[in-house]
Amino acid sequence: MLPIMLCSIVAIAIVIERFWTLSAARIIPKYVLAQVWTWLKNDQLDSSKLRELRLSSPLGQILAAGLLSSRYGRAAMIDSIGQTAAQVVHDMERYLNTLGTIAAITPLLGLLGTVVGMIRVFSEIMLQGTGNANALAGGISEALITTAAGLTVAIPTYMSHRFFARRVDFLVINLEQESIKLVDALHSDRKVVVK
Repeated sequence: MLPIMLCSIVAIAIVIERFWTLSAARIIPKYVLAQVWTWLKNDQLDSSKLRELRLSSPLGQILAAGLLSSRYGRAAMIDSIGQTAAQVVHDMERYLNTLGTIAAITPLLGLLGTVVGMIRVFSEIMLQGTGNANALAGGISEALITTAAGLTVAIPTYMSHRFFARRVDFLVINLEQESIKLVDALHSDRKVVVK
């Protein structure tokens, strides 16, 4: 039961952290692209603005990388955005493997506890015989508690893992859309000069 309890504590901590980290408002703030357009229109884009953009959000980090390489052409800008986006996606997927692993191993830990409990029950049967049916039923019941505990942890953990994996996919698509808007706008008719 102790490993199952530890797994449940870790799973709860990861779920809370991922809810905080993977909020759409934190990853893709609505104002970021509009702010970049304002800076571009007013010729205010300089290294301090790029630094501010990079530190503002993951979307800002991607857009800043694209803006830095925009003078080298569309292909260079897309490559730069892709490399930065790969790092951002890696950060968004942090701890999801751990959550999936917990969802996979807790039923096995529960089953292990049941098997160990059943071994104890059969050892008692060998020593005392089968005359006391209440003791036998109590021992079997005790052994099955670990399986129930393992499943109780695994089911919500698996659901959380799937939810966060889907959330990452949704955020990645939105990051791509915002980045492509910037690339298309910059390489249609206007050049950007970073001061």
